[in-house]
Amino acid sequence: MARFIFITGGVVSSLGKGLMAASLAALLQARGYKVRIRKFDPYLNVDPGTMSPYQHGEVYVTDDGAETDLDLGHYERFTGVAARQSDNVTSGRIYQQIIQKERRGDYLGATVQVIPHVTDAIKEFALAETDDLDFVLCEIGGTVGDIESLPFMEAIRQLRNELPRLSTVSVHVTLVPFIAAAGELKTKPTQHSVRELAALGIQPDVLLCRSEHPLPDSDRAKIAQFCNVRAEAVIPALDAASIYEVPMQYHAEGLDDEVLRAFGIGDARDPDLTRWYDVLDRYQNPEGEVTIGVVGKYVVLQDAYKSLREALVHGGLANRVKVNIRWLDAELFEDADELATRLEPLDAILVPGGFGERGSEGKIASVRYARENAIPFFGICLGMQMACIEGARNVSGIARASTTEFGDCEEPVVGLITEWMSEEGLQKREAGGDLGGTMRLGAYPARLAPNSHVASVYGTTEISERHRHRYEVNVHYRDALEKGGLVFSGESPDGELPEIVERPDHPWFIGVQFHPELKSKPFDPHPLFASFVAAAVKQSRLV
Repeated sequence: MARFIFITGGVVSSLGKGLMAASLAALLQARGYKVRIRKFDPYLNVDPGTMSPYQHGEVYVTDDGAETDLDLGHYERFTGVAARQSDNVTSGRIYQQIIQKERRGDYLGATVQVIPHVTDAIKEFALAETDDLDFVLCEIGGTVGDIESLPFMEAIRQLRNELPRLSTVSVHVTLVPFIAAAGELKTKPTQHSVRELAALGIQPDVLLCRSEHPLPDSDRAKIAQFCNVRAEAVIPALDAASIYEVPMQYHAEGLDDEVLRAFGIGDARDPDLTRWYDVLDRYQNPEGEVTIGVVGKYVVLQDAYKSLREALVHGGLANRVKVNIRWLDAELFEDADELATRLEPLDAILVPGGFGERGSEGKIASVRYARENAIPFFGICLGMQMACIEGARNVSGIARASTTEFGDCEEPVVGLITEWMSEEGLQKREAGGDLGGTMRLGAYPARLAPNSHVASVYGTTEISERHRHRYEVNVHYRDALEKGGLVFSGESPDGELPEIVERPDHPWFIGVQFHPELKSKPFDPHPLFASFVAAAVKQSRLV
């Protein structure tokens, strides 16, 4: 039977519970255990798919087509375990399912209440599909004391009573702030947070204390005394220069040992952290550096491109170079002078995915600059579509080329996709349907042209990548685009949907309809990002 680790946060938000969960899972995995991580989100959205990146950061997409919290990206990157729809649930989804059951009469006339109906649904989610696992880590979003998270806290309390003894552990992440005027760390916020958690019926077994300064043994002892935990179970968590230092840092402080001890497991095996030390060595000791410009719409909030940023770092690890990312607002590049000034110093240009018209002309101008100046270019999702529109306008002579995403147009080089084939059969969508869950989501196969650049990058002609989009390049413009040098080098198995375009006469020019960043990992960089960064390295040596 699986053991459960419930991870909560207190004092303030943004303490890094997701990174902590991913790091702890990686440490347990390095000891030979089979792990899975789940995220409970208290907000009322059914999923984050319709939320603005400014509100929630990126939407992470799983192979089975779930739009999930960005923390699932951390989970997958650190453990290599593919996330799935059953690994993320929101209050909105829980309430949606309960209301649907109530409307069908499934409750046989009973009064539907938070307890037991909502808490039972949460417990069912936590326990589902766990029989083949050693540990299930469940991260509770938000901060202890939030009204929204109360049903989840109650469900945890019930599970800790219902499951066998020594099969659950509570890890609470808190903040120990440094008060500059007093010149000392303050433990009182942690004490209050633990007291509030205990008032909900949950006594933490391990405390992870985030701090900007080392936590003295005297403060650890004080926290332990007032929070009713062992002093050894008060784990300091100082800020790290890189997220890839965190697993080793937590292991050095004894986090995984204390969690296992709380389960009554006397595990003498040390975790095999070989691959993590290799990642850290590559990160800390680069043999060069490159500068890559990301021309996007949400660049003021880098969490909107979280997986993209990490995938570029992974590409750097593969080439043993430091990747300096320059975040560039696409709207600036509607000014030609600004365009040349900002793009000329770059070793490569990447246009990422996004939605909406704002900044589109700047993205198109960036594609043109990369094409005309032989600078390595990578277009992802909307970035590929912008590359096709740029090629149509400036090379193939289709001056009014555009996309129906931005409104009616004379030359819809990109248009709304209303049907496609999947493993479940023909999928159909209506133009005026709800935004939530109406996209082409999840992993789909693609076939690559045997002699193409991308086939050499992947080392195969059969791939599977994750998608999240409503619009596709119109295959009817294929001949015109290919005459202009933009080759369709990857497509869906039925040949109806373009998946990859490239320019064979360019040093490195690839656009993909999918999101390869979602599958990249520090110890297994995605081949497209490894190749793209290698092209940037070559470009930097030409300048």
